[in-house]
Amino acid sequence: MYHVKTLPVKDGDVQVPGSKSYTHRLLIATALSDGTCTVSNGLRSEDTLLTAEALRTMGVDILDDGEIFTVSGCDGKLKPAFKEIYLANSGTSMRLLTGIAALGEGVYTLTGTPRMQERPIQDLLDGLAQIGVRSRSVKNTGCPPIEIQGGKVAGGHMDMDCSISSQFLSSVLLMAPLTKQGIEVDIIKDLVSKPYVDMTVDIMERLGVEVRRDGYTRFSVKGGQSYRHGNYAVEPDCSQASYFWGAAAITGKRIKVKNISKNSRQGDVKFAEVLEKMGCTVFHEKDGIAVQGGPLKAVTVDMSVMPDVVPTLAVVASFAEGTTEITNVAHLKEKECDRLGCVATELIKMGVDARATDSGLLITGGNRHQGAEIETYDDHRMAMCFAIAGLKVPGVVIRDEGCVKKSFPNYWEVFEGLYA
Repeated sequence: MYHVKTLPVKDGDVQVPGSKSYTHRLLIATALSDGTCTVSNGLRSEDTLLTAEALRTMGVDILDDGEIFTVSGCDGKLKPAFKEIYLANSGTSMRLLTGIAALGEGVYTLTGTPRMQERPIQDLLDGLAQIGVRSRSVKNTGCPPIEIQGGKVAGGHMDMDCSISSQFLSSVLLMAPLTKQGIEVDIIKDLVSKPYVDMTVDIMERLGVEVRRDGYTRFSVKGGQSYRHGNYAVEPDCSQASYFWGAAAITGKRIKVKNISKNSRQGDVKFAEVLEKMGCTVFHEKDGIAVQGGPLKAVTVDMSVMPDVVPTLAVVASFAEGTTEITNVAHLKEKECDRLGCVATELIKMGVDARATDSGLLITGGNRHQGAEIETYDDHRMAMCFAIAGLKVPGVVIRDEGCVKKSFPNYWEVFEGLYA
């Protein structure tokens, strides 16, 4: 257990690790490339290392000296896997690698934790079936474990439901250039988490692949393309920046997260704008984005483009005057935990009036907080966001604090650097 110290916080600068989302995508694209690649500032966390190890199991040579990933691209020719590929509770690894496995040889089995085996993936399997890829949910639940039959994928057209996860689309886009005739995707329901698709397209284009699109409704990638080898860098993670901007909002201090730009494709960079609406001051500087806390007021905000920072916003909102309404994030119920119900439950433990709705959260803020032992549900974001509440509220204890290794292994070290 981690006992958060309620001590004075200083103004200062913070460095967060490389983006988890970009690291996953760069590892996959470079693994499929036409030669040797380097990936610098890549995140080394439980989830990203699971992706790297899965790619090794598929025959890709990936060396990691702790500073640089050196990836020997296989030019889209993956080898058979002679063992199950275990992906713990990394939804990104599971979903992105499902499409990639279809490019390989033989049958690939992807599995994970009990929670992973409750997370839906059938819409992706249904999409792949439309272009001739054979796959199945082993337990007929529409969830992992799954089996994918690798082989030469012709490609073609698919209609795809991405209302649960944008990663279904990202998986198909990443595999598309290595199919014979390419893939065209029509989105048949509203696409969630749109910025994550932008990140996927950004990586593909950086590695020389052409992607055509009509907004977020139709995507087309020609077949017979190659990912280009080269040297690539990962930008800092805006999801991880949210905890430190949130800490500034709660404590009234000025905290800068270094080397992040408002021009980032990461949707979570817009969290700073939400805090500005709540009463903070935001500074866009050459070497990062700083947030200065101020008297906080409630907001009503659609968080569909930045769902990963919803738990952080919920904690900040508990300190704001009025009732904050967070909307359009129903799919958070299918994350590492039910991030709507679980966030509300833990806020209520702290004496906060909080309620999960069908598609969001209602949080009435104030100064009625009390210390509590916070259950993290093996969810890294629960641990990190509730820790910042402990900067103001004595007696906050985070259970299973080690779950942060999923995305930010040195979080507690960086967190303790906030103290004056």
